[in-house]
Amino acid sequence: MSQIQMPIVTMSKLIKVKDEEQKKALNNWAKHKFSGSIIAGTGFGKSRCGVIAVGKTLDSTESGKGLVLVPTNQLQEQFKEEFIKWGYEHVLDRVDILCYASAYKLEDNHYSVVVCDEIHLGLSPEYRKFFENNTWDRLLCMTATLPEDFEYKELLFKMAPTVYKISLDKCVDLGLVSPYEIVCIPIELTEVEQEQYKKANNTFVYAKYCLGQFGAFDRAKHIMGAGKNTASNEDKAAAAQFYRSIRQRKAVVDHADNKIAQLQKIVIRNIGEKILVFGGSNEFTNKLADATETFSSVYHSGKTKKQREKALADFRSGDKPVLCSTKALNQGFDVADATMAVICGLTSKALTMIQRVGRIIRYQEGKIGKIHILYVKDSQEEKWLKSSVKNLDNVTWLTC
Repeated sequence: MSQIQMPIVTMSKLIKVKDEEQKKALNNWAKHKFSGSIIAGTGFGKSRCGVIAVGKTLDSTESGKGLVLVPTNQLQEQFKEEFIKWGYEHVLDRVDILCYASAYKLEDNHYSVVVCDEIHLGLSPEYRKFFENNTWDRLLCMTATLPEDFEYKELLFKMAPTVYKISLDKCVDLGLVSPYEIVCIPIELTEVEQEQYKKANNTFVYAKYCLGQFGAFDRAKHIMGAGKNTASNEDKAAAAQFYRSIRQRKAVVDHADNKIAQLQKIVIRNIGEKILVFGGSNEFTNKLADATETFSSVYHSGKTKKQREKALADFRSGDKPVLCSTKALNQGFDVADATMAVICGLTSKALTMIQRVGRIIRYQEGKIGKIHILYVKDSQEEKWLKSSVKNLDNVTWLTC
């Protein structure tokens, strides 16, 4: 593994560089008539940009209203704290901070400024109703990377074209976040799991053939959506089989037994580190936590709010230095001293990888974020992983 070069960054330099880049992003937004998107990873300071956009706008008008849209309740609370932190507490009585899950129900409202955090999560057919049924003078959207779905990307470009973009590795070069190293570790399926995966994959190949080798995903999506009423029974059956086989393949690799054994080895070898563990499902995340129970607590949607708060508190205090989650930590989670992530469940989306890497590279002097990714060799999971990390530096592939 090549030596990671630590950028020489003093706290004063970090603040100065952040200020300069954030100012550049907001100036670009202003030049584009206050309508656009900032694409930047964790640690850049997107929240501060959003607060300044709202604060400056409302300071310029006595009667205007602001709106901040976020994907989770946790981010609602964090944004309130950000307004106070950056000196804009005085505008909070004119700012609504809502989750996309409730904001889409709003109609006929006008805002002086709307800020959309994690906008990739706010573009679904249901959530985009907010943008169709309300108006604003200024719109700022923020995310770590552009949506991968073409329809969502096109919608965002029309609504708020990119005005500033900075890559994760550029943030490392500037010292905005800590450097990182990624180690990809292959996992073998058991004989039973191999048979299960082979059966699901054969079904997938057959269903894909029935739908047409090229464009099968788009055709299946159309049949199960807009074309549902006109598609033949044979096409509906093929589309259903297609999606079912995808879920079955993913379930096999998500729950691979050898991932548990490998995680145990990693945790034992890295006692003293604060480790985030990402599973592919709540069920498997529970198994991962059980396998490392001396060190672990669990944080996912299957737990109560009180249980999640306790898990987070135990992790932050160091009482339980391993925190196991599924998707709940993908955004809105900030523990600067988390030093390692072990990813045991992968998706086809590079965005998820960027977010998970971002969980552990918030700047801390002398820190190198370590990401261990467990993937099933010769499976769809391996293809997803190669696609997700192809534009990232400092990636090492181990052999079996």
